[in-house]
Amino acid sequence: MRHFQSAMGRLFFILSFLSCCSIAYSQNYPDRTVKMVVPLTPGSGADIAGRLLSKYLTEVWKQSVVIENRPGAGGVIGTGVVVNSEPDGYTLLVQSASYAANPAIYKKLPYDPLKSLRDVNILGMTPYVMVTAIDGPYKTINDLVAAAKAKPGDITFASAGVGSSTHLAAEYFNQSVGIKLIHVPYKGSPEAIQDTMQGRTAFYMAPLDTAIGQLRGGKLRVLGVTSKSRSDAIPEFPTIAEQGFSNFDISLWFGLWAPMATSNSIVQKINTTVNQAMQDPEIKASYAKAGIQATPMNTDEVAKFVRAEMAKYSKIAKDANIEPQ
Repeated sequence: MRHFQSAMGRLFFILSFLSCCSIAYSQNYPDRTVKMVVPLTPGSGADIAGRLLSKYLTEVWKQSVVIENRPGAGGVIGTGVVVNSEPDGYTLLVQSASYAANPAIYKKLPYDPLKSLRDVNILGMTPYVMVTAIDGPYKTINDLVAAAKAKPGDITFASAGVGSSTHLAAEYFNQSVGIKLIHVPYKGSPEAIQDTMQGRTAFYMAPLDTAIGQLRGGKLRVLGVTSKSRSDAIPEFPTIAEQGFSNFDISLWFGLWAPMATSNSIVQKINTTVNQAMQDPEIKASYAKAGIQATPMNTDEVAKFVRAEMAKYSKIAKDANIEPQ
């Protein structure tokens, strides 16, 4: 019994020592450059959200916070970089809703989204905007729906790639209103927007933050905004919900993750600092200008939100008969 008590005492001492070391380490964090990997192209929504946040973190932490773009395979390549990095808080992932969509799109991911990374925070949300050519045949969303029902499988829609969040958002709309369209995938939003402007596709579910310049320049016709209420950035444009599709509501979001073994104290420190950033007037104004709404959450709320989004995208992909790649 005495030996058992002695062993337990030593174990308690070791655990207490490690806990104190972890707390001390997190208090000093960060003491060098932090890298935020964006697995998408420069100018994407996640890239915009990450760059705006990195400026704030650099000022607050007094350490450089840099963005590294590692695009490819719907974000899988860059995500893998973070998964395989040291779990010390110095390599973080900034990804879009594609993080939640990828498990439904790929047969086998090189990581487990529920076990390889820790949910840190949600950086913000932005609605999609259903856009079409200014001089095209569709003046309203009901024009498009009527045409699609008259000629099932004859009308095309653009996306930023098979299984991308823009693809699934469009499929969600198609399912909601009961229409069948032909999917035309592009390399990214710039190409999809350009061909939609030229009338080569009927519509594109453009993330507001990537299309806001063309909208304000009057280069695209807006058929509807996908959020339940109008966007503060473009309040003049009606939502899809208020045009007779009352339950329609889907938005693009951007999140922050760390390798799974990252200590809880560091994750909580990052979460707290990001939430402070979301309350900063300058950050909020910059996000609003880009069409992004700051959405601070605690880590439990983030985990619950991400898992709900995974379930939603899985259902959309299944109902659309999207074959996993």
